[in-house]
Amino acid sequence: MMDTLLSALANLLTLQHMAYMLLGVSVGLVIGVIPGLGGIAGLSLLMPFLYGMDEVSALGMLIGLVAVIPTSDTFSSVLMGIPGSSASQATVLDGFPMAKKGQAARALSAAFVSSLFGGIVGAVILTGFVLIARPLILMFGSAELFMLALFGLSMVAVLAGRSLPKGLAACAVGLLIGSIGGAPATGEFRMIFGTEYLYDGIPLVIIGLGLFAVPEISDLLRKNSTIAEGNSLGSGWLLGIRDWWNNLFLSIRCSSLGCMIGAIPGLGGSVVDWISYGHAVQTAKDTSQFGKGDPRGIVAPESSNNAMQGGALLPTMLFGIPGSGSMAVFLGGMVLIGIEPGPSMVGPDLDITYSIIWSLALANIMGAGICMGLARPISGLTAIPFPYLAPFMIALICFAAFQATRDLSDLVALLVIGMVGILMKRFGWPRPALLIGYVLAPQAETFFYQALQFDGWGFVIRPGVLIIGAMTLVSVYFGLKNRVDDTGPTGEAVVTSHASRNIQIGFAVAMMAFFGLALWDATSHSFLGAVFPIGVTVVGVVFGGILLLHLMRGHKDHPAFFDYEIVGDHVGNEGNGWFWSGPAWIAGLVVTTALVGFYIAMIGFFLTFLRLRANASWPRTLLLTACAAGFILGLAYMLNLNFPSGWLQSAYDLPWPFR
Repeated sequence: MMDTLLSALANLLTLQHMAYMLLGVSVGLVIGVIPGLGGIAGLSLLMPFLYGMDEVSALGMLIGLVAVIPTSDTFSSVLMGIPGSSASQATVLDGFPMAKKGQAARALSAAFVSSLFGGIVGAVILTGFVLIARPLILMFGSAELFMLALFGLSMVAVLAGRSLPKGLAACAVGLLIGSIGGAPATGEFRMIFGTEYLYDGIPLVIIGLGLFAVPEISDLLRKNSTIAEGNSLGSGWLLGIRDWWNNLFLSIRCSSLGCMIGAIPGLGGSVVDWISYGHAVQTAKDTSQFGKGDPRGIVAPESSNNAMQGGALLPTMLFGIPGSGSMAVFLGGMVLIGIEPGPSMVGPDLDITYSIIWSLALANIMGAGICMGLARPISGLTAIPFPYLAPFMIALICFAAFQATRDLSDLVALLVIGMVGILMKRFGWPRPALLIGYVLAPQAETFFYQALQFDGWGFVIRPGVLIIGAMTLVSVYFGLKNRVDDTGPTGEAVVTSHASRNIQIGFAVAMMAFFGLALWDATSHSFLGAVFPIGVTVVGVVFGGILLLHLMRGHKDHPAFFDYEIVGDHVGNEGNGWFWSGPAWIAGLVVTTALVGFYIAMIGFFLTFLRLRANASWPRTLLLTACAAGFILGLAYMLNLNFPSGWLQSAYDLPWPFR
């Protein structure tokens, strides 16, 4: 055993391994900063370079990239309110409010130290756990995985806000959106309505950017100022380190939680940050600042998402079962360099396993150190007038959204989901509840069918199911007791105008119509294909109906009533309507892209936006447009990504990059 450990350490500390790991970390930092791309794009970029490389160098480069993306994606989550990847969605809830208060550097430093600590804790746990992991992981069957999906759904109780019917109805909407496409049990296509784009469902990156990025861009454009209130960037990164130290035990708990969830194949890492965020709320005595800029809302998810990467390596290495999309690409990289995942990874190849685990910890240290050095200067973005930043953000999220399926419909879906996200934020519907429902819908449905097929209804009395069920009930209890409310500075219901009440009723009716549409579609499918959407629809109709009843009765002191147009950031900006401040510009870019392709449309978009909306001078407009065009062009070239094409490209043979 000692020889194995020494061999792993010798491989780790070679100059060649460290150099390639630093290269992977550098690429991961760039990929993570760009919203919406994530680890799959980065790992795919490195794949062509693995041919002919030795195992040590290739693994160092791959691990460096995998480890650092959950750290660097925090920049866009905190500074712009845009989830950098699926692992940093929960960070937006408290990180972005801190940036708007002028505490961006503090929020970033707390996130980076938590990420560093989470990565190290994950590696320490895995070092001792790897030899006993195989039998423990095999104990989780479909029934236990289904209950874990329900445990993830219990976080909706934390994130439901003051109006529980809104939270549960939003979760039901997310579950239905997540069930669009092929049914796991029968392969029937549900809710596609003759649209080829919906055959595989709506991609996660579209949902995340639409729910969080588009509403924040719209709000900041309406304010017409900087992201931070005033020009102060806060007291810097030392306060963030102190925030982490004051919540050290929370960081330890969430790191352990992230490592364990990541090790369970099939559950995926997209929900681990929400579970950790919910745990932070459930165990807090004072929850009044969650959702408004509480450092604990940063420490918890950032500790868990880095530890989760270590946990996800276990099933990938031991069984060849990737726990996430990025792990699937990583698995391909292992095979490409001649490493076969399986039992040998805890046998003859145990030294390679330990090299991977310790490389993960070292890469986290590298990445967090670089990010800490960049935190202060990059946080200066929050002091730049937002109309100058907005076109860059809009172009980036549209470019990232297109990479989901490389179909122009990606941009249309982004626009539609974005408008839904804006209305949800305006009327206090919890967007995280919808996102959790969307993420967990495929797992919940698949594992439920498998559990029924293997064990029948007897799966409900399995010991693991009973234990996780009890944990879920406890989670729901504490979640209802300590709920996060993000509806404005007061967190209280407000007396709305007659017009606002009618719009709120109209939005609730639209949600009920969506439930009706899902129910109508379910009637055309077999029992196994229809039972899940029917069950979810019943829940949505019940709680949506309760909400609609409160709205129509006119009890304006009820928490169901809330409108950001009357209280919150929108006050005083009524002249800049929500549609014209954000969605209209995105719609213009989408329509122009359909005509002349993305690259030409983006250049025209920048020129138009900077001149008409930002009132920039011609020299500044031309300079910023040239910088944006060069950056997007370089990004597409390095990552081998395509631009959306339009009618012009189909009619004429244009040179790159206009084709």
